[in-house]
Amino acid sequence: MDRGTRGMDRGTADREQRFVPNQVLIALRGERGWGRPRLAKALDSLCLSKGWGSPGLAALEKALYRIETGRVARPDDFYTRLLCEAYEKSAHELFGDLVAGSPVEGDSTCGLQSHKFIPIFVGPAAVAKIVDSQGMRSADTQWLECHRTEVSLSGARCDLYSWPFGVVMYHLVEDRPITQVAELAVWRRSSYEENMIWAQEELRRITGSADVNASYVLSLYWLDRSIWSGIQMETALRIMCMPRVLLERDDVRSDARDSLGHATLVEQALLREGFNHSEMVNFGVKGISHGFASWSGVVYHPVAPERGLPERDLVACQLAVQAIWAYCDHIRVQVEKGFDPDVPAEFGWRFLRGIRSRITTERATETFQHRAMREAIVETSGLARHLSQAVETLRECEGK
Repeated sequence: MDRGTRGMDRGTADREQRFVPNQVLIALRGERGWGRPRLAKALDSLCLSKGWGSPGLAALEKALYRIETGRVARPDDFYTRLLCEAYEKSAHELFGDLVAGSPVEGDSTCGLQSHKFIPIFVGPAAVAKIVDSQGMRSADTQWLECHRTEVSLSGARCDLYSWPFGVVMYHLVEDRPITQVAELAVWRRSSYEENMIWAQEELRRITGSADVNASYVLSLYWLDRSIWSGIQMETALRIMCMPRVLLERDDVRSDARDSLGHATLVEQALLREGFNHSEMVNFGVKGISHGFASWSGVVYHPVAPERGLPERDLVACQLAVQAIWAYCDHIRVQVEKGFDPDVPAEFGWRFLRGIRSRITTERATETFQHRAMREAIVETSGLARHLSQAVETLRECEGK
């Protein structure tokens, strides 16, 4: 075939190329009853209001034509952000991205919600008194029978939960925008101690007992807006799942700026080189979410919020897991002190055997995402081992 024939064939192929129109964008524009010129004017005004610098009406209209007709399947970051802002939709909803898009220039802060769980064993009798004195109501949407009430706390939303087998738990929710994971790591370390002291004092005041002690805080982080993309996105979330990796062991520096400076350098190195841990479990689903669980906590970022797990499902899972973990740990402590655990018959080994089945066995109607989340959180918390040991211990005590 000569050069002229080959050129003609290529031209024919180009003319016959089939573009796939973006029906989502076309439908959204149609709902407003706008043509492309009218939408271009609206986008121009939006650019001015945001201080982004408009490319001009002609360029906007041309870009809209190319994007809507499918000549450009995935626009650059500027037009992605502009259309997402205009239609109040995510990039996944408009363009079907399978991974989170690149951060747009000017975006320097992550949208992060911190959930802290502070479980404390107080005993079944104390729980009954707390439910009554605090006017707690049944929390019907939780995995296990429990009660809850709102608690006044400056700087955070807080609920107090109680379970009849003797565990109470404070659940603190704090909006925590960050510009780097190092900030989260330093804040997490300093706030944990403050949170445990506050929880202890509150429960000692409510129960009138000085024997109430909080032993740990566990965190769940919900990231709804990210400043990272690609491989760095996954690395940042892995670090967020185990933020202590950024801090020196037993760092007791009085100047928080020194701790933050050191943590920032470590974070930058890990973002360049990557980070993983053998005990970290990935329960995300490509195109839908990023999710990681470890002994240190859980982090979740929905790429497609309408198809990913809702925030309340992760919270409910952690409430149940940490409540049972605290009960089993109370039994462990009694054994290690040389005592036979004394628990009410209704919360003995048969009760825990049922809980083990509820927590570790899949349901017929359970979705894959929900099962992956539950298994990841249960596995990394060590709850299955805790439950098995508690069941064995209580059976031995009953058989004596």
